[in-house]
Formats: sequence, structure tokens, C-alpha cells
Amino acid sequence: MKNICIIGAGSIGGFIGTRLAATGQTAVSAIARGATLDALRTHGWRLRQGDQLLQAPVAAASAQAADLGVQDLVIIAVKGPALSQVARDIAPLLGPDTMVLPAMNG
Repeated sequence: MKNICIIGAGSIGGFIGTRLAATGQTAVSAIARGATLDALRTHGWRLRQGDQLLQAPVAAASAQAADLGVQDLVIIAVKGPALSQVARDIAPLLGPDTMVLPAMNG
């Protein structure tokens, strides 16, 4: 997979996004908002595990799906109450071969 987008770069999405981006095998972008969006744009993906900080570049980060285009894989990592908004906004990320993976909690 060449292009992966994480929707919701909080605890779960941030973990998955950082680990995928750190492989260097794929471009991992994010749909985020507020301080999380600012942090992704400034620092890229970051994950602290114990004393170790894992960092990797973010391919792109936006609050709008239309800014990122069609993806090979879309990982939905938002809490349940946000799912209806994601469903309304996700169409620009989806192509005929896009896989969608829910990774939701809460």
C-alpha cells in the first residue's frame, strides 16, 4: 500500500500512524483537528513508549479529507460519537479499491 490515511490521530490513530510511517514503506497522512493537527504539521508522527521517542514524517495533515485525495487504506480511529461526521466527510478519500479499517474505541 502506497497511501494510508488515519482519521483521528489520538491515542489509537497516533500509535498506528507512527508505527506505519516509521517503516518508511508507505506515505501516512492524517485527518485531525486543533492541537493534534498543529503538532502533526510541526513534528510529524510521534510516539513515546517508555524512554523511547519514535518519530516519522507525516505525508500530509489536514482537517479536510478533500485535501488528501484517494487513499489505498483509510483507518478510522475516532470515538463512536464522531463516526457520523466521518461518514459524511470520508468520500474524497475513497476510490474503487480503497480499503477501510475501523480501529475505534470508546
